[in-house]
Amino acid sequence: MSCSTPMFAFPPRFKPFLRTLFQIGLLILIWLVAVELSARWLHQIPPTVSGIAIALALLGLGLLKREWLADGSAWLLREMLLFFIPVVIAVLQYQQMLDGKLLSILLVIIGSTACVMIATALAVDLAWRLEARWRKPTENKE
Repeated sequence: MSCSTPMFAFPPRFKPFLRTLFQIGLLILIWLVAVELSARWLHQIPPTVSGIAIALALLGLGLLKREWLADGSAWLLREMLLFFIPVVIAVLQYQQMLDGKLLSILLVIIGSTACVMIATALAVDLAWRLEARWRKPTENKE
């Protein structure tokens, strides 16, 4: 047994899995910090909003790299449907409460989704224009 060989090494195929697991843990840590902040000091701000603010601040300050969260967040987004299973089960259990209100609920869901999509499109368009203006070389007016 050579001294340079580690006692225990993961096979190369486990490295992406472990990286994703670590990144999910990092996202959970940010969420737990946000929950604690909301519970102790920021009672009016939901943990989801403060968590996004914390992640954005850490990314902006360079203390957190995008690559440190990319695989974990991509996995969570891919598997997001699993997180809605309890909601669907709850809706099925209380179906009698929804009778007569289903059309109203459907209209609210469609309307709010449309509002979010429009607001996102406008924000992306504005950011695109601002970035294009910012990157445009300044012309000397002599």
